Amino acid sequence: MPNARKTPLLRGKLWVEINGAAAMTEASADLLEQIAACGSLSEAARRLRYSYRRAWLLVDGMNQRWPRPLVTTAVGGKRGGGAQLTAAGHAVLAAYRDLQVQLETLLDHATVPFRRAVDPATTG
Repeated sequence: MPNARKTPLLRGKLWVEINGAAAMTEASADLLEQIAACGSLSEAARRLRYSYRRAWLLVDGMNQRWPRPLVTTAVGGKRGGGAQLTAAGHAVLAAYRDLQVQLETLLDHATVPFRRAVDPATTG
């Protein structure tokens, strides 16, 4: 549609860096949610279609970058292994998701003024 009105939408991505390295991203937050839901790193990875290696590297990176580990793991065996979020993991995940909502709200409120600034003919 060559004549279709091209309407800009504001979008943003949020990540947290510690000492210049990504410590929380959308992918790592999704992984934490799945670990909390199923109690298994391998199952969480399967649910997200991440390789086990990617999931392990995300968890290892988070655990190394944050002052306290976000995830604890236990090696499998007769009783099985598992993974669970620590109190810090729950707190970081909740704060990150809250920030995402705040960012989306900010961008939603800024969209109309932005459109007016770039195209004064815009009404909404």
